[in-house]
Amino acid sequence: MDYHRPPSYAGRAASGPLANRFERVHLVSEREQLPVEGPLTDDSTRAAPGDPSGGDSLIVQTKIPTQWFPDASRTIIRENNSPDIPFRYSINPYRGCEHGCAYCYARPTHETLGLDAAIDFETKILVKHDAARLLREELARPRWSGEPIVMSGVTDCYQPAERRYQITRSCLQVMLDARQAVAIVTKNALVLRDLDVLRPLAERNLVRVMVSITTLRAELARRMEPRTATPAARLRTLGELSAAGVPCGVMVAPVIPGLNDQEMPAILREARQAGALTAAYQLLRLPLSVKPVFFDWLSRELPEHRDRIESRIRSTRAGKTNDAEFGRRMRGSGAYAEEIARLFQVFRQQCGLDGPLPPLDTSQFRPPRSASGQLRLF
Repeated sequence: MDYHRPPSYAGRAASGPLANRFERVHLVSEREQLPVEGPLTDDSTRAAPGDPSGGDSLIVQTKIPTQWFPDASRTIIRENNSPDIPFRYSINPYRGCEHGCAYCYARPTHETLGLDAAIDFETKILVKHDAARLLREELARPRWSGEPIVMSGVTDCYQPAERRYQITRSCLQVMLDARQAVAIVTKNALVLRDLDVLRPLAERNLVRVMVSITTLRAELARRMEPRTATPAARLRTLGELSAAGVPCGVMVAPVIPGLNDQEMPAILREARQAGALTAAYQLLRLPLSVKPVFFDWLSRELPEHRDRIESRIRSTRAGKTNDAEFGRRMRGSGAYAEEIARLFQVFRQQCGLDGPLPPLDTSQFRPPRSASGQLRLF
């Protein structure tokens, strides 16, 4: 599969801002007025991928820096009652995600902050600096019983900001202290940094990790998920987690009809060989402002395949590009969606990934003391 002109912003999947559906005033940037060279452009030019001239055609990409802002949330544990989500509680240390995946279903959440779901979602990250303190306080409440918590339910808890702020790590340390069961979903090898915390959690059956792998093609991953770990690094992550005794599995997500669905057998085989114990998948979802971001990316990167991929997506959504109904939104409907499900199930079983991970032990939970060390009276 050929790759064409790069994204308008270096290392970003979004090509620019997107009108916020909640705002009445929209700003339109005139990027053609930017100088060819300057503080907003990449110092190094490079050949466009797949350039027929053999690499003589050079491009200059506009750079846009990532900004981090404090998040003043007063709570950290979020509850959901969606019947097709297999967990009740979750923690998201960050809002927005620098991974910048073109397909990310969480993009519309940024619009509730007065930001856009495209380039703002990737470059304006809100950091919950008080997450560990809030977590400690909420775990100490009498009504909390130690039910498992997922990190993260929305944006990746090991996105690049975590290297700087270590919010996820500080939360895991609180969970270890409280013997709180936790499940982690990530596509970043940065999770290996915290093996010193994950090992003792695993020894007590208090942790499991699902590593998301969308494709094994490094070039496609670089274009579609520009700031994530490479596919090879994610496989190595499964291997190192397994070697450390941390139960882990692979999440093939999202499955994009016509783009990566035929890779599922290879992903499952490689993940099993690396050490994964189980596997799951989710079909591509394009709610609200995710749709224009994804199709814009598709038009820029794979223009000759866009119509076919869109047609396949619609064939799994009853002619539409999205279906928000519980029970269908994660799996789709129709013959093609059933074919994807059968393909996954056959190779999941063939690879020995059809069993569950060891159950988390919630019986060990003990309310943590406050940061001051003082006991609660009520």
